[in-house]
Amino acid sequence: MRGRARESGTRDHGPAVAGRTAARLVGPLVLLLTVAPALWLVLRTAQGDLGADPVEELEHQTGIWALRFLALTLLVTPLSRLAGWSWLVKRRRALGVATFAYATLHLLTYVVIDHGLLLAAIADDIVEHPWVTLGMATWLMLLPLALTSTKGWIRRLGGRRWNRLHQLVYVCAVTGVLHYTLAVKKDVRLPLIYGAIFALLLAYRVVVRVGLRRARAERAAARDAAAA
Repeated sequence: MRGRARESGTRDHGPAVAGRTAARLVGPLVLLLTVAPALWLVLRTAQGDLGADPVEELEHQTGIWALRFLALTLLVTPLSRLAGWSWLVKRRRALGVATFAYATLHLLTYVVIDHGLLLAAIADDIVEHPWVTLGMATWLMLLPLALTSTKGWIRRLGGRRWNRLHQLVYVCAVTGVLHYTLAVKKDVRLPLIYGAIFALLLAYRVVVRVGLRRARAERAAARDAAAA
């Protein structure tokens, strides 16, 4: 009997143990994921393997990785809900910070390396070229999200105001894709793919929100009917 109970207990707790193991492994994996592209770019730069226009390639790669990490950040909520991976939510902040870090590297490449900190030329670029305007606006919207990503800021702002502020991430997804689309000018296939990915992620949130509102309305109607 004790042997069967032990076996039963092992079977019962097996999935929970596997889940805890996966949760422990995910932290180091996310850290490796966020750092690896930067290390790869450093290696390519050291080897002189950035092509005929290394500055343009650096700008492109840092910008594209910022978009990728933004997509991964927005993917956390659907995955955690649909797959039941609640432990994944804890890694959303790391992905969001990585988004801002690569967006900042993208900006620094443009400001420092491409334009040599010539502020007048940068200001002219922002005014004259819509893709530069959109890129700068996207970075400025990401800045407060990165600064207020800690638990301390959630307590200071309050959950409702914090959530309202962090809805800017959806605007960043739109302006980021527009920035990419206008910057490439001709071959817009990749920007359109990213646009489709973000559209699906945003549509999922709209569907969930509408469903929650409908469920609340139905519960309120049921309570009113019961009270009557």
